[in-house]
Amino acid sequence: MFQATFQTFEDTAAGGAAAERIAALRAELERRGLSGFIVPHADSHQNEYPPPSEERLAFLTGFTGSAGLAIVLQDRAVLFVDGRYTLQARQQADPAVFEFAHLVETPPATWIEKNLKPGARLGFDPWLHTAEDAEKLTRACIAAGGDLVPTEPNPVDAIWADRPAPPLGKVRLHGLRHAGEEATSKLERLRAEIAKLRADLLVVSDPHNVAWLFNIRGADAAHTPLPLAYALVPKEGRPALYIDGRKLDNAVRDSLEKIADVRRPDELAVDLSAAGKAGQAVRLDSATAADALSRLIASAGGKPVRGADPITLMKAVKNEAEIAGARSAHVRDGAAFVRFLAWFDRTASAGTLTEIDAVAALETFRRETGHLKDISFPTIAGAGPNGAIVHYRVTTGSNRRIAPGELFLIDSGAQYEDGTTDITRTLPVGSPTADMRRHFTLVLKGHIAIATAVFPDGTSGAQLDSLARQFLWQHGLDFDHGTGHGVGSYLSVHEGPARISKLGAAPLRRGMILSNEPGYYRAGQYGIRIENLVLVVAAQKPPGAEKDLNAFETLTLAPIDRRLIDVSLMSAPEIGWLDAYHARVARVLSPHLDDSTRTWLAAATTPLAH
Repeated sequence: MFQATFQTFEDTAAGGAAAERIAALRAELERRGLSGFIVPHADSHQNEYPPPSEERLAFLTGFTGSAGLAIVLQDRAVLFVDGRYTLQARQQADPAVFEFAHLVETPPATWIEKNLKPGARLGFDPWLHTAEDAEKLTRACIAAGGDLVPTEPNPVDAIWADRPAPPLGKVRLHGLRHAGEEATSKLERLRAEIAKLRADLLVVSDPHNVAWLFNIRGADAAHTPLPLAYALVPKEGRPALYIDGRKLDNAVRDSLEKIADVRRPDELAVDLSAAGKAGQAVRLDSATAADALSRLIASAGGKPVRGADPITLMKAVKNEAEIAGARSAHVRDGAAFVRFLAWFDRTASAGTLTEIDAVAALETFRRETGHLKDISFPTIAGAGPNGAIVHYRVTTGSNRRIAPGELFLIDSGAQYEDGTTDITRTLPVGSPTADMRRHFTLVLKGHIAIATAVFPDGTSGAQLDSLARQFLWQHGLDFDHGTGHGVGSYLSVHEGPARISKLGAAPLRRGMILSNEPGYYRAGQYGIRIENLVLVVAAQKPPGAEKDLNAFETLTLAPIDRRLIDVSLMSAPEIGWLDAYHARVARVLSPHLDDSTRTWLAAATTPLAH
């Protein structure tokens, strides 16, 4: 009945082949006169989800998470992951081959400084690291008495016999109805920003920014409609777009050529060298521009200038059309998700459902909307102890039966032309324990604290992050991930520069869409997370206010499971918020549901106060 077409459950990573592949890499490094090599989870654009041809870290280690890095020396190998992937890394990567380190608590540069032997030559691919990262690694190698050596071609590619071909996804125009602004207008605004930066030329290395700027979408990256491409935008004159022409049909090419010079990817290096020779001030995005780009400009006698790509902020602040699209997408997605919840409630108690069954069912309900373009990331569907693995991805090997007495955590999202969604719900199967209800309620209280926050214009995500953690902290608990991330408009489900986290320094501006997703994870038992997407909007100024205020409008529409709430831990305002939210969910979604699902939703959104 149900089928997942946008994700696979096969584990195609290294697994048991890791030892053999590490041995082959060490032989290749020795042939090149290198003592070791750094393998990041990255492509030349620093994409979170690189295409299969760039998944070197997964090929080598077996680890399939979206953030990680390996350092392979001749006598040891270490895999670095952040707190989201601590459990997953130890399950996927062979502990007989790899040591494990925390990407934040023990950064690779710190590890290198303490562990690299004097005289060692540590290789790295300058296309897979930013210039800032390369500088940190260089300083660490020097401190250890070694050298960081730019290495091309990548030695992992030399041992990857069945490496997939680079993607050639077709590029599509993203129409004005969804984009809300013509590309010519965006270019005009961008040129003004380039002039403010006193730059002559901007290198657009982030494909998300290329897609937004030219109002195009592609199919080169998993679950994100990206065309892998670069652009050069001068302060004056026509921009250039560097993209494989096989991705463009005649209509798309004609449209793009009206506003830009469409050039081959290999011409980028030539044009950057020319800009360097001409002494131009070339702006590079510090977050996504490869170190190799800086080297191209510098080797031609130019001086690359690093900083934030102004497009990143422009893209994050959604216009009226994008906001309207997001609201529309969330109504559609909410109706599909409620159909899933009702089905799950009817079915799970039998104890026969598996994690894969649930993932396939949810994707099917979304496909039946007739508007689903893709999922926005591989669905996280963890039953019992798998729910405690923050970014768990079910495979045929790990697939677990969803048993009575357990919690089931499902974190998923969809890509529609009018918006990108991301929602997490935690569901009980049978009767939850008192601990489950207590922990869930503490997480819910943090979620409501973010949802109801009112804050001065210019407040950063770091200033709000503790609101989500305060109730867990009071019980000596916490979660090892950010509270929220930015979300794109039919683009990446993880979008900068804004985020709600301890490291979220960017001010939250009206029009930004972020997630609100505190959680709690009891290793080996269960995971809890409650996630809605929220839009930054203007808040009403009270009498006597001296600052403009902002607040959040919750976009996601789906009930939060009342059976997991310990009402005795909730304040009256918190109960009021949840009852009002549930009333809105029922009011907005009911017209889009069949009779049986509408009846289920009415029960699921009954006020707590009753």
